[in-house]
Amino acid sequence: MNHPRVVLGAIADDFTGATDLANNLVRGGMRCLQVIGVPQEAVDLRDIDAVVVALKSRSCPVEEAVADSLAALDWLRAQGARQLFFKYCSTFDSTDEGNIGPVADALLEALGAAHTVMVPAFPVNGRTVYQGHLFVGDRLLNDSGMQHHPITPMQDADLVRVLSRQTPHAVGLTSRQVLAKGAESTRSHLSTLAEQGVRHVICDTLDEQDLDVLAEATVSMALVTGGSGLGQALPAQYRAQGWLETITEPGRLAPAAGGALVLSGSCSRATLAQVADFIAKHPDGGFALDPLALAEGEQQRQQALAFARQRLSDNAPVLIYASADPEKVKNAQASLGVERAGHLVEEALGQLAVTLVQEGVGRLLVAGGETSGAVVSALGVTTLRIGEQIDPGVPWTQTPWPGREAPLSLALKSGNFGGVDFFTRAFEVLA
Repeated sequence: MNHPRVVLGAIADDFTGATDLANNLVRGGMRCLQVIGVPQEAVDLRDIDAVVVALKSRSCPVEEAVADSLAALDWLRAQGARQLFFKYCSTFDSTDEGNIGPVADALLEALGAAHTVMVPAFPVNGRTVYQGHLFVGDRLLNDSGMQHHPITPMQDADLVRVLSRQTPHAVGLTSRQVLAKGAESTRSHLSTLAEQGVRHVICDTLDEQDLDVLAEATVSMALVTGGSGLGQALPAQYRAQGWLETITEPGRLAPAAGGALVLSGSCSRATLAQVADFIAKHPDGGFALDPLALAEGEQQRQQALAFARQRLSDNAPVLIYASADPEKVKNAQASLGVERAGHLVEEALGQLAVTLVQEGVGRLLVAGGETSGAVVSALGVTTLRIGEQIDPGVPWTQTPWPGREAPLSLALKSGNFGGVDFFTRAFEVLA
């Protein structure tokens, strides 16, 4: 079989989103590597079928997001990627100015492609789209808690309307009624929209079968965009095209070793429930960080460090978290400013990660997209081999660690993902 070194090249707009997609590609049977930012040195891709470039481009200025995404595109094309994937959150996190529309436009123009699909849905995690409206469970997006997101509040569930505010190009809809007729009819419908000048097509998606139809209909597109649900459906289409061999154990990792630590910066409903569950099970196992205290100096970070060292020395579970309810978050932001409050937490968690990993932590779980980006950057991690799934959208990953035989095991969890017992069960899965 003759196929390129890399079948799929993906560009993700945050770190946990990248891991989410990589997880589903592995579940679909692809050996996957996640790289942090655009590699500046050669990367060994000899046994890799898919590469996901993780950027921090979800909430940065539009011009920066576009430039970073185009640099990632150039690198992925140089690796021979047959299809490109722009990955964003299944809740379509963005502002009215972007960055989803502007980045998608820039990628299409660079590829010389006329149109693409927008498939944010991830049905197994309760993210579905019907008549262009995004649902989280049984609630419209703007009534799901996402309307309170501190950085990218989502107050409109109509994705055609949302995306139309981000791009000067026409936005269309492929409805569930079209998908029900199968892949060939869906492909024909997409071609008709393209002929009419529609550049971006929001796709209804209610279940896994819809994702299979969309994957088959779009496998020949130069660029697809969406959440990670589509990523699980594409590998079967690559095998059908003869681009991908059948791989056994695509997510196999080395045995894990070292202390276990959870760092949480997300304030999503799911993560708040996970923090509460952990503390209920381990009443003395959690240390809460407060942005207002962090702003006063080093004392609270040093207290957190001492707390973690003691717990780790006793081989006890340890959680350090800045997760808080919306009211507390608003108070901190009002006092410090949104950007400074977030930066203080990310910096503290990043510094704690560096110190504690250097001292022997070998199993590290991080909750929150921005937090994961800060921690991975602080650690200097550049590549992650993707392992088996913990919960939908969240796998364990590994990266080599200097001076250790065993790699560092990392789980990077999007704030909204994972069951209520995730912070304890994750380590049971790894064992």
